[in-house]
Amino acid sequence: MRLRHLSLALSPLFLLLLSRPADASHKHDAWVGTWAASPYAEANQHNLFAQDTTLRQYVHISLGGSTFRLVLSNEFGTSDLRIDGASVALPASPAENGQAQDGAGLKGSNSSIGSIKAGTAKPVLFNGQTWINIAPGALVLSDPVVVSAAPLSDLAVTLFLPAQQIETLSYHGFADQTNFAAPGNQLTAATLDKAHENHSWFFLKGVQVEAQTQGAVLCFGDSITDGAHSTENANLRWPDVLAARLLADKKTSGLAVMNEGIGGNRVLHDVTGPSALARFDRDVLAQPEVRYVIVLEGINDIGRLAHPHLPGDQITADDLIAGYKQLIERAHEHGILIYGATLTPYAGAGYESAAGEDVRDKVNAFIRSGAFDGVIDFDKVTQDPSHPRQFLPAFDSGDHLHPSDTGYKAMGDAIDLTLFTR
Repeated sequence: MRLRHLSLALSPLFLLLLSRPADASHKHDAWVGTWAASPYAEANQHNLFAQDTTLRQYVHISLGGSTFRLVLSNEFGTSDLRIDGASVALPASPAENGQAQDGAGLKGSNSSIGSIKAGTAKPVLFNGQTWINIAPGALVLSDPVVVSAAPLSDLAVTLFLPAQQIETLSYHGFADQTNFAAPGNQLTAATLDKAHENHSWFFLKGVQVEAQTQGAVLCFGDSITDGAHSTENANLRWPDVLAARLLADKKTSGLAVMNEGIGGNRVLHDVTGPSALARFDRDVLAQPEVRYVIVLEGINDIGRLAHPHLPGDQITADDLIAGYKQLIERAHEHGILIYGATLTPYAGAGYESAAGEDVRDKVNAFIRSGAFDGVIDFDKVTQDPSHPRQFLPAFDSGDHLHPSDTGYKAMGDAIDLTLFTR
């Protein structure tokens, strides 16, 4: 792995790094994001929430603690979002839930599902009130709520939305997690009645914990960071693997991990969600205590070269490299170390092309060149040595674009943890 040598010139970045504790393992009390998802706009074509609705949504935290707060989002809404109640609880165990369980999450359909552990639900307040109106384009932090949760455990977040017309949803479409919506106000129900599964996170942008922390690692990317094609409810995305490894190492055990991947996202232009360039301030720079960011994004820009039909589809390697340079400069302005992850193989994928492969080669050469503060070579980790343009068969989910569970684990295991002691 080739790391960029930091200049000893008295640059603003160098002075900022000097102002921080010399010991990268230093822990301090702070609010830090222990879980996150990147919301984006979705037209509410099915008129969801026209009736009173209870949402119960499960999240897998990185750092544990005893005091948490929620981040709720109406950032893409066009009218006020009304929340009339919220709670945080521990999920029920499989035996208590009475349901089949897949990995760490809950399964079920259509009645008596979405259970929480008896006696663990705690009300969440907003400025001392049980309700909040979130203005269009805004987000809100809840008041602190006392609930004990271990590292790498799950929390159940329940929201009650009174009937309202919502034209545009602020949501994260792919959760890789079974969540539930139920009719009426079931905010305090141990088990939801007449509930239906969904696989998204609605209006829930983050969970923060007050903890002794070394800061946060933010994983920024597309569907390969979001965990597409990994086993649902099992928390086997490569950022999950990284979080477990950081926790197990004494030098990095105080680092939180946030996953800000969006499936279908691009660096240069909007498609699924705002482009990486457009959302970097919201999803990276505005997050608390971020010390490191890993960027794995660009394959969807490249894939458009196979069938270009929208403005911005005809991109070049230089276009993508210019985009990466913008992210690097903006991270450095905030004293954040930014690591580039090489783009993984995609031979055989539906949008593979010779032009795209040429761009991917040039982009990966740039990522390895030292422009970033460090390199995580996911291309080398996942490729078949005999056919380097394609995944090793064991690492291929089957679509030749997204890794399998085994591939995601190999990616998470390959990351050099000393990157996070700098």
